[in-house]
Amino acid sequence: MKEKSKPVDTERGNKTRVLRIIELLEKEHSDAKIALDYTNPLELLVATILSAQCTDRRVNTVTKVLFKKYRKAEDYAYADLEELEEDIRSTGFYRNKARNVKKCCQILIAEFNSQVPKTMEELLELPGVARKTANIVLSNAYGVVEGIAVDTHVRRLAGRLGLSEHENPNKIEGDLMEIVPKTRWKRITDLLIFHGRRICAARKPKCEICVLNKLCSFAFTFD
Repeated sequence: MKEKSKPVDTERGNKTRVLRIIELLEKEHSDAKIALDYTNPLELLVATILSAQCTDRRVNTVTKVLFKKYRKAEDYAYADLEELEEDIRSTGFYRNKARNVKKCCQILIAEFNSQVPKTMEELLELPGVARKTANIVLSNAYGVVEGIAVDTHVRRLAGRLGLSEHENPNKIEGDLMEIVPKTRWKRITDLLIFHGRRICAARKPKCEICVLNKLCSFAFTFD
């Protein structure tokens, strides 16, 4: 099965249409919010790192136990690496994730007084942290909105809705930031993620019941 290509709208058309998209998604997914469970910035940072190539449901299952065992940056920084790997094994790519979390927390101790930084620039210095993770942490933990988090769902829907013709997450983010009002940057992430999970799935999108099907050139073209 192959998705048909589609032209990207003009900037003006996109700015008008994206507001309508947000309006419709708000009605459809008024409960949209971050799915990861956390109680502080460090937990959110760790959970987001673990969420790479893993479902939020699985991450929440793992962190339910993990966060009782590791409560501070020091707990991760001084943890036995093999033990930490086993603690997060079921999230996949656990060796790389464990190394990133451990090194990340070592840097937090050395450079940030054991606190998760509040700027994009500083967060991007941490191992395992790219713009998606940084955006999620900043917006949800601190209420600081510097961009739009582009995960697999946002990436897929941005293409299907003709909001970006790029594949690179950073370029997709740039396209979205150009047409989405800054006051809606955080919200559009949650809405697109929920819509991607519930309706616009990768393999079997439910175009026939999608509230966006009249605005989406992809609708009913999935052969």
